[in-house]
Amino acid sequence: METANEATQTGSGPVYRRVVIKLSGEALAGSKGFGLDWQVVMRIASEIKEVVDLGIQVCVVTGAGNIWRGAQGSEMGMERATADNMGMLGTVINALALQAAMEKIGLDTRVQTAIEMREVAEPFIRRRAIRHLEKGRVVIFAAGTGSPYFTTDTAAALRTLEVEADVLLMAKRGVDGVYDADPRTTPGARKFDQLKYRQVLEKNLGVMDSTATSLCMDNGIPIIVFDFDEPGNILKAVKGEKVGTKVE
Repeated sequence: METANEATQTGSGPVYRRVVIKLSGEALAGSKGFGLDWQVVMRIASEIKEVVDLGIQVCVVTGAGNIWRGAQGSEMGMERATADNMGMLGTVINALALQAAMEKIGLDTRVQTAIEMREVAEPFIRRRAIRHLEKGRVVIFAAGTGSPYFTTDTAAALRTLEVEADVLLMAKRGVDGVYDADPRTTPGARKFDQLKYRQVLEKNLGVMDSTATSLCMDNGIPIIVFDFDEPGNILKAVKGEKVGTKVE
């Protein structure tokens, strides 16, 4: 099998050695919009396997929008910290489902959580996560950062830095990149092929929250935002093909 480095040298394969994929909870729900669509989860697992088979080391950070959003709980009158903790637990449900799907097709995986729950998954330990990656395992990070008031986007940026990944892949549902307005509600919204971090922050473009964007900017981590509903986009992104919007 051609490794990532060999493929890069020949121009036939991936341009990244280690990647972090941020999967929104909505991506796992599919067209249902809520809960888990097992067929979609299996498709996600299959697409990730294609990347792993190229010799790429893969981490996944799960969201929980298909189960619970902390901001919604806060709007209902719930204490924000409690609402966010519920959301972090929702990401663990998604991570375990994704692990089950991956192992069903032969991928060796580990779930690591920022909130300790040893009977369910490993606690997040940076050096252990890197060792898993070096052994060819997919590492799924759950429970966000482990603290309320931080989004799973921020968790994804943080984990990207901690495991020394080369790129953060933001898999969106139904949106094929970054626009100057919501293309689903604004006819004629303009799509960007490339952006600078500062443009994202100054224009408030909604790629991810400002904390996550600033983390990537300060540490030079490129972000690729693409439509997950289009099969094969993860593979295209790791090969450096033109897909979605690149922020750097």
